Amino acid sequence: MAMFRRKKDDAASQVEGDEEVDLSEDTDETATESADVTSEEITPEERRRRSRLRPREDVDLSNGPFDVDDAPEGDRIDFGALLLAPGEDVERRLDVDESTQLLTGMTAVIGEGGASAVQLQVFAAPKTSGIWYGIRREIAESILAGGGTADEVDGDLGTELHARMPSQGPDGRTTFSPARFIGVDGPRWFLRAVLSGHAALDDDAAERAMKFVRSVVVRRGGEARAPRELLEFTLPPELLAQVREQEQSAGESDPAVGPLERGPEITETR
Repeated sequence: MAMFRRKKDDAASQVEGDEEVDLSEDTDETATESADVTSEEITPEERRRRSRLRPREDVDLSNGPFDVDDAPEGDRIDFGALLLAPGEDVERRLDVDESTQLLTGMTAVIGEGGASAVQLQVFAAPKTSGIWYGIRREIAESILAGGGTADEVDGDLGTELHARMPSQGPDGRTTFSPARFIGVDGPRWFLRAVLSGHAALDDDAAERAMKFVRSVVVRRGGEARAPRELLEFTLPPELLAQVREQEQSAGESDPAVGPLERGPEITETR
């Protein structure tokens, strides 16, 4: 289910009660279109997106997640958009877009037997406004349209979305999987974490997963980026060498196999 896809201009995407914000709201001062664009020239889609901008929630981020400029010192593994502290009993899987071969996110499998999982993705965001309000509305609408449930709940990092995700089982019946969507509006970045498995149901497992989420450091970079643009992950040098060895071995056995095509994930365990 594509949770962050821009919606088309249709009646289903209209949300009653949304308030318009000043269309002069800055997005990314280096990525904003020409300053002489008038409100009449803004597309309905862009107007709707801006109508869902809200001030960032007043959330204490002194204990993380951190911006790279404010992070405490410590050893971390550099994955580009995210810097992660080494952790015991945590398996990190980098998610690969098979069509572009870009690394689009990370899933951390936590606990014995992989009982809990946390998927992380990072996006560019406006300088002064938050995008989590609008994004969670869109996620909820998509889940509800598919027959699931979605409820807003106050959490340690602000408003969370607790959902039951519908899917079709092997027998054709609809089954539901629990998930907790957590959003953090940082300085010019937005971090999305999705807790699944035991972490979506059990308080102790959720606390452990949240400890992992709080430990991450976000590197936005100074490039001009549009709001909601996905920030790409990169491989640390030691993992890149490992992948190249895998590619070489795969190429010797099957010349048709290209970079990162041996599977949708790259796993690094510490």
